[in-house]
Amino acid sequence: MSTSLLYHGFSIRGYQYVRSLFVHGRIVFKIKQDRFSLRCPECRSTQLILKGHVSRVFRTLPIGNKPVFIEFAIPRIQCMACQIIRQVKVAFADVRRTYTRAFERYVLELSRHMTIRDVARHLGVGWDMIKDIQKRYLNKRFSRPNLKKLKQIAIDEISIGRGHRYLTVVLDLATGAVVFVGAGKGSDALIPFWRRLNHCKVNINAVAIDMSPAYIRAVTNNLPNAVIVFDHFYVVKLFNDQLAQFRRSLQNQMESKEKAQFLKGTRWLLLKNPDNLDPDKNERQRLEQALEINKPLAAAYYLKEELRQLWKQPSKWHAANFLNAWILKAKASNIMFLDRFADTLEEHWQGILAYYDHKISTGPLEGTNNKIKTLQRQAYGFRDMEFFRLKIYALHRTRYALVG
Repeated sequence: MSTSLLYHGFSIRGYQYVRSLFVHGRIVFKIKQDRFSLRCPECRSTQLILKGHVSRVFRTLPIGNKPVFIEFAIPRIQCMACQIIRQVKVAFADVRRTYTRAFERYVLELSRHMTIRDVARHLGVGWDMIKDIQKRYLNKRFSRPNLKKLKQIAIDEISIGRGHRYLTVVLDLATGAVVFVGAGKGSDALIPFWRRLNHCKVNINAVAIDMSPAYIRAVTNNLPNAVIVFDHFYVVKLFNDQLAQFRRSLQNQMESKEKAQFLKGTRWLLLKNPDNLDPDKNERQRLEQALEINKPLAAAYYLKEELRQLWKQPSKWHAANFLNAWILKAKASNIMFLDRFADTLEEHWQGILAYYDHKISTGPLEGTNNKIKTLQRQAYGFRDMEFFRLKIYALHRTRYALVG
């Protein structure tokens, strides 16, 4: 083996090859550093006195299925300029690491395709070493997301386990990158994010949120110039949830068991897009039968379908007229939940119509939340929450199966 192969094969430059050993299925390359290339790690002085050495072994890239190690006697020197005795700097490995930088890069490349456990088994090392390599890389790249170019963001929370454990996630809608992950939910979880925004002096012009009073208050207090856009998917979902409860109450109130049987099992038919009703299962016929025997349910269903057209209007002016007409119909229906829902829309009128000024929603964030849940499932949960947050920050750069 030549000295040049150390550089081309293992990215070790400036050292000389001494010899190779084969011990217990392992390949060990002994290397040394030329006396005249030594420098003081602090002042870079060449005025040195040798004071022995400290032998260390570093893991590096494998050859086939054989683990490879670099054995290096690290010189201890006394710098005549600093008058301090210390070890020279190892150029091919980081401080306090037992592996080379080439090995670290190889681990990160494998991690794009494999889980931590699979990488550890493949290389014959402990899983904690692989996790440490990943965590240090993620911390270096993603621990402080750049906030200076933020213009439009989405805010939502995600459940990460039992016991009401939540994370609050902020997404940059322009790049799809997660720019903040806070512990818990509500306005308190966003306090560190507002501090960073104030420090960076960011000018955000629009925020997509649901109709949570905590989020409305937090955005209003901290971003007074930003337009709040209420997510239209959330508005429809809120109506669907109340429609499902209304159907259940109607079913329980029916005296005739035969009529109640028509409503049983129609929940998903009511919530489905009419275009997605399955003709092979007679879903459209079943839905029409349920609506025919219960006029209040039919009125609520047709108002639900009409509400979906609110965000398909040609202009904000048309949308305002459409929304006003829908509210009048809902209040004239004499159905309690429709009347309450109409009041909710009136209360949040401005934020709903703001969609026509900034056509944004929390939809991309919902997609990111699904990726977070997939990440969590593949890892069977995370005990290290800091590592979990770093993984979330890196999600937008992931192009392969997520690992954990």
